[in-house]
Amino acid sequence: MALLELEKVDAYYGHIQALRGISITVEKGEIVTLIGSNGAGKTTTLRTISGIVRPRAGSVTLDGRDLARVPANRIVSLGIAHSPEGRRIFPRMSVKENLEMGAYARGAVDLTEDFDRVFGLFPRLKERITQVAGTLSGGEQQMLAIGRALMARPTLLLLDEPSMGLAPVLVELVFETIKDINRLGMSILLVEQNALMALTVAKRGYVLQTGSIVLADSAEELAKNEMVRKAYLGEE
Repeated sequence: MALLELEKVDAYYGHIQALRGISITVEKGEIVTLIGSNGAGKTTTLRTISGIVRPRAGSVTLDGRDLARVPANRIVSLGIAHSPEGRRIFPRMSVKENLEMGAYARGAVDLTEDFDRVFGLFPRLKERITQVAGTLSGGEQQMLAIGRALMARPTLLLLDEPSMGLAPVLVELVFETIKDINRLGMSILLVEQNALMALTVAKRGYVLQTGSIVLADSAEELAKNEMVRKAYLGEE
């Protein structure tokens, strides 16, 4: 049984269909990537998994449990954390307070180990712990968004465009950290416009076009695929 399974999922915004019968899986310990152009349905897929968008057809299961009627806050408690596109940090709160919000669903628990884990991955955040989050650099805000998601102690981490707007040196740092997080035993579903980097860190991948999956293969084979190379890797 896969850790996460979407089976023939349809999702809509009002009358507009955003996902058309998509089926994907993420196994325990895997990094799986979704690649595709803007508007392909990548973010909607993550929002459907995390309960923000409700599927009109099909099923979403985590470790065999149907999530269709589970509220979004309860889905976090079950083990799915979502680092959204655009970071969505709380700009007027401190770094520490933002991280504490990531653990909100866990109730009153000792967060010492969680802070240590996040600061081990992102030492810069420890240096900025009392700083107001809105004054951080773009790279530091991305670190904070991922760190906040990790505070929920998820078994599955959803990452939406973690490299967006970052300088190349920071992109490399973010992807190295994604591999480090995976080495800790966490499964990751990665949405990323930088298809080359995504396929470098992922084990498997899916290509989305206009709400439908048009390719599914190992990351290595997708990186060799002629259509993928022309459409997403910038090759002529």
